[in-house]
Amino acid sequence: MLYSLTRPYAESFILFNLFRYLTFRSGAACLTALLVSFLIGPPFIRWLRRVQRGGQPIRPDGPERHLLEKKGTPTMGGGLILAALTISTLLWADLRSGYVWAVLLLTLGYGALGFVDDYIKLSRANFRGLSGRGKLAVQAALGLGAAVWIMVLTRGPMAMTLTFPVVKEAVLPLGYFFPLLSMLIMLGSSNAVNLTDGLDGLAIVPTIICAGVFALIAYLVGNRVFADYLQLNHVPGVGELSVLCSALIGAGLGFLWFNAPPAKVFMGDTGSLALGGALGAIAVAVKHEVVLAIVGGLFVVETASVIVQVFWFRRTGRRVFLMAPLHHHFEKKGWAEPTIVIRFWIISMILALLGLATLKIR
Repeated sequence: MLYSLTRPYAESFILFNLFRYLTFRSGAACLTALLVSFLIGPPFIRWLRRVQRGGQPIRPDGPERHLLEKKGTPTMGGGLILAALTISTLLWADLRSGYVWAVLLLTLGYGALGFVDDYIKLSRANFRGLSGRGKLAVQAALGLGAAVWIMVLTRGPMAMTLTFPVVKEAVLPLGYFFPLLSMLIMLGSSNAVNLTDGLDGLAIVPTIICAGVFALIAYLVGNRVFADYLQLNHVPGVGELSVLCSALIGAGLGFLWFNAPPAKVFMGDTGSLALGGALGAIAVAVKHEVVLAIVGGLFVVETASVIVQVFWFRRTGRRVFLMAPLHHHFEKKGWAEPTIVIRFWIISMILALLGLATLKIR
């Protein structure tokens, strides 16, 4: 919004000229989202406490201490993240960018789905919300719509191809299977973040780290000079997503202020489904889908632990882990929650560095 309003006066006023720079608007988007979170966070959390009373329903088969330490904590804190993200993106992004709208609307759509899921859990005072099949069906429909939209925006030979890191010439033409694969990436990313969100601060920091990496990737891929220098596949117009990624970083940091142990609020499915979907959509738009699996490797491992646990239990009646997802396994082994969370953060940082290394290794 501000970009469009100030553009006609950029030549006349030096201050307005700053709004033309993507780096300036990205930094401003991060700070704006952080400020919005700090301003609306306390009253929003007080309101959640008032209307929810009992807070998020706790799984009875989960770690025993959760029933004592986390009972009564309000959920739906993802609404705070989405509000800060949306306000900041609308203020600082070039709203003529279709990529921004595709990712933002998918994020809000997944957030709305998560809100319904959280609402059902609260109204029934039960940790089970929407049916798994129903949730997946809605996620698939929204993801497919976003995938087709992104494909139309990209156009050209890159529109329906899958690229690979490190090997610069490796491009896999997918044709009309591309929207299907992209939908699966968004759906998988959304549910992976949802599964990881089980301890205070565990999901939000890796999400912030992923957003930081993809803010840089979006900027480089969207810039012809940098893309050619690094031998990346140039995608015109996608650089504007760096503003949205930066807004996501600021919103995430603002939420972490209230979600740090002991958490005053949980993000719930309202936040986790939305954040995972956003990361998946951004990865598809910037043509770095495989890199998302590297940078978001923690989410991949957490999801894999659930798949392995369910598969092996159904076949043998025995468990591979004491409890899945993986962070609960370490809880059962006696690790303190801050120890698990901080070590998982460190792993996310290492994976982010590996993902960034793929930009240079060709």
